[in-house]
Amino acid sequence: MTTSKTAESPFASNSTASNMCGFTLMNNQVGEIIAEVMRTKDDVTVTPLPSMIRVDAHRRMDVVYAEIDEAAGEEDGWFDQAEFEESMSTHYGRMIHLDDRTIMFANPEDAADYLDFDLKPVR
Repeated sequence: MTTSKTAESPFASNSTASNMCGFTLMNNQVGEIIAEVMRTKDDVTVTPLPSMIRVDAHRRMDVVYAEIDEAAGEEDGWFDQAEFEESMSTHYGRMIHLDDRTIMFANPEDAADYLDFDLKPVR
């Protein structure tokens, strides 16, 4: 009698924290400029795909608007939250928009100071 074993699914669920955050960009001129800037950051991986650009980071990443302005050859203030939202398809992790940057956090606890979120338990 032969027994067969089912192969383990590559899509099995895993509830372990990944400590990763990221976003996808449209694969267009603005998306390429953002990706170009993000490639220079520590702990950030940029993966170009046929129809999008994936940007992933360990724990935290900052998209600094002035850096995007400079890379695009545009005046200060051209790139902002609205321009970023227009180029971004989706994201994972906690996203915080500030006047001069968007910050992505892998863990919500790391964003607590920006969210005015008290991590102390209520009794």
